Amino acid sequence: MIRTLSVSALLTVSLCFSGGANAQTPSPKPAEAPVSQTATDASKNDSFYEQLNVFGEVLERIRTDYVKETQEKDLIEAAINGMLTSLDPHSAYHNAEDFKNMQVELRGEFGGLGIEVTMENGLIKIMSPIDDTPASRAGLLSGDFITHIDDKPVVGMALDDAVKKMRGPINTKVTLTIRRADQAPFDVTLTRATIEIQSVKSEVIDQVGYVRVRRFNENTFTSLKTALEGMEKQTPSVLGYIVDLRNNPGGPLDQAVAVSDAFLDEGEIVSTRGRDPKEIQRFFAKKGDLTNGKPVVVLINEGSASASEIVAGALKDQGRAILIGEKSFGKGSVQSIIAMPGHGAIRLTTALYYTPSGVSIQATGITPDIIVPIARLETLDYKANRESDLIGAIKNGQTPTKDQTTPDAPSSGEKPQNDGKDENNPKQNKTDKNNPEAFTAPEKPADDYQVSRGVDLVKALALYARQKK
Repeated sequence: MIRTLSVSALLTVSLCFSGGANAQTPSPKPAEAPVSQTATDASKNDSFYEQLNVFGEVLERIRTDYVKETQEKDLIEAAINGMLTSLDPHSAYHNAEDFKNMQVELRGEFGGLGIEVTMENGLIKIMSPIDDTPASRAGLLSGDFITHIDDKPVVGMALDDAVKKMRGPINTKVTLTIRRADQAPFDVTLTRATIEIQSVKSEVIDQVGYVRVRRFNENTFTSLKTALEGMEKQTPSVLGYIVDLRNNPGGPLDQAVAVSDAFLDEGEIVSTRGRDPKEIQRFFAKKGDLTNGKPVVVLINEGSASASEIVAGALKDQGRAILIGEKSFGKGSVQSIIAMPGHGAIRLTTALYYTPSGVSIQATGITPDIIVPIARLETLDYKANRESDLIGAIKNGQTPTKDQTTPDAPSSGEKPQNDGKDENNPKQNKTDKNNPEAFTAPEKPADDYQVSRGVDLVKALALYARQKK
């Protein structure tokens, strides 16, 4: 089980204050502020300290009068976390143990169920299940809500507390109550496992390189580069590439920038803008397209969030790729991890992401150039008459060329090739998205309808580019 990290950068903030005892020149005396401004500032300070006094009084009342003995450390941590989680769904406090676990997650291996979650309307919302994990195998979907964990309601529970309850020793079980649109709540029992994420998976499908980026961690760009070089070596005639970012929950900003840069020669990739409108940070591509300008198609869906949206937005705005699939999640905020020496760290939303065209990703997401919903690819057993079937048709006397021949149609009762079905796989025979075991994408990319559309598009773009020459 993992949290909604989608961390933009790992920042360690250390504030050092030094005295001026050895200073040779005294600091100039600041100009006196207008009376009205001074009065306003003083009023704000008075209000601030009054609120702190209230907090101290409440804390003391709990320590002395609460029905059970409490630990001051737990109370303070809960107060800090409550303050942060009240800001937005992605800000939170992490104690020393949580901070250590977070760093492990960024390295790409951790224990749990394999789902990326966020908080929405008091419930835990699944952003995306991770491939080849207990959650994905159980058929959990992006957009599902978790209402109970082992029969305990999550309403009023902090996101990190819910995450802790879903974690546990390997091979132990946890039961989640799932709420899905237009369907009665149902329970799913999962067995916890060690989640080892292979960040990048690749193969060549009909002369088209297919790259599945499951999530972003510290090694994503290195894995992507290795995959691209391997496919070019395996199939020098590769026509282009599909970059599959579906159900990719995000990760470090630097990896999103590096992956985008792999397909770009120049131009802006993303910008971040914080509280001060003057503080804009921009990231640009460096010279060197690892695909040598070959056509690129990017697949996204509602589970594509944060870092994956940065990549999709950059390649779309720069005209480098065509996006197909469904609208992305819309997680466009930057979380800075600020270490508190000896006390863990805070995850604080400090900025928003903007695509090269200046559009914010936050709560809007990325819209594909071509909408391609999830569907099953099925070949129909249908044959029409052609000229050659007519009685007395004139033969042309030439040997058919390769592009004039057609594969034999499946015989009666024979299962069509590449129909996307596996009669022995119950998950692939479910078509109702509201079913607890709803249809999920086939395990073989070649049998995936959205991937199939991407392959056709890459081949069409390559053919068009060849004809222009």
